Amino acid sequence: MRPLWRGRIAFVIAPLSTTAPALFLGLDAGGTQTRWAVADADGALLHEGQVAGVSGLMLMDDVGRAQLGATLQTLAAEAGSVRGVVAGAVVGVVAGVTGVDSAQAPLLRDALASALGLSSNAVQAMSDIELACHAAFAPGEGYVVYAGTGSIAAFVDERGQLQRAGGRGAVIDDAGGGHWIARQALRQVWRAEDETPGAWQRSPLAQQLFKVVGGHEWAHTRQWVYSASRGELGTLALAVAAAADEDPMALIILQAAGAELARLARALLLRHGPRPLALAGRVFDLHPAITLQLLQTLPEGTPVQRSGRAAHVAAAQMAGAKAARKNSA
Repeated sequence: MRPLWRGRIAFVIAPLSTTAPALFLGLDAGGTQTRWAVADADGALLHEGQVAGVSGLMLMDDVGRAQLGATLQTLAAEAGSVRGVVAGAVVGVVAGVTGVDSAQAPLLRDALASALGLSSNAVQAMSDIELACHAAFAPGEGYVVYAGTGSIAAFVDERGQLQRAGGRGAVIDDAGGGHWIARQALRQVWRAEDETPGAWQRSPLAQQLFKVVGGHEWAHTRQWVYSASRGELGTLALAVAAAADEDPMALIILQAAGAELARLARALLLRHGPRPLALAGRVFDLHPAITLQLLQTLPEGTPVQRSGRAAHVAAAQMAGAKAARKNSA
């Protein structure tokens, strides 16, 4: 079985049963949601679902760690119910988790192993973008631009080393991601209100945003925004996309996102030379203007494709491939 990689931290688990059919769990965890999939030893998708988002940022304080633990317990319950339905056993897990570096990976590995009742040394972990790169290309073949809540471009080179551009987080950058799009839109709407109170009544963008936050008063925006998680704030990008065909400002913001994402790709093209590019993440599903602007901003002739394999499915298949290699060794 060809190994498949993609999307956010990665985990692999030792056998739980020697008699039940082998099953493999894949996770694609972002700031907004964690998608999971269960596949059999042949890589066929059996079940999939989603739970709340998971991020490496959750490891930075007690509140975040508690949220992480709760989400992993929910995941374990769902995976356990699937296992019972198919009368099999999960023997391998691979997950991609956003916002995770090499120092945090062992902590997340241990957290997942504990939630699933597995030993830590049976779990492997990696970042979401590294998983995305392996899902899209063999090492050295191409670049991935990932845009979800945040944004990053990356490349696994011929030596298996991860090269990256961006992915610095919302405080520093993450331009082109959903969180960035939401912040740009809110900034424009409230600057317009500063200059002309009541401008929101003539702005489809403002009206779409205010539907989500619960009203047009500053108190509504303030309460919603400053009580929202990073991933929740990023969902306001959907409102920007909904207004883009009517509101020039919304369209400009989405075009700017496309240009920013192209900038990430150009950085890797400059450093490592011409190679094909794969686009991954839900930002590219928001509106055609984002991809169109990216294509117009890239060097002419750069091959571009959408990453065709869902990260959570690729992760489950990768777990199966790893187990097969181990068994044949």
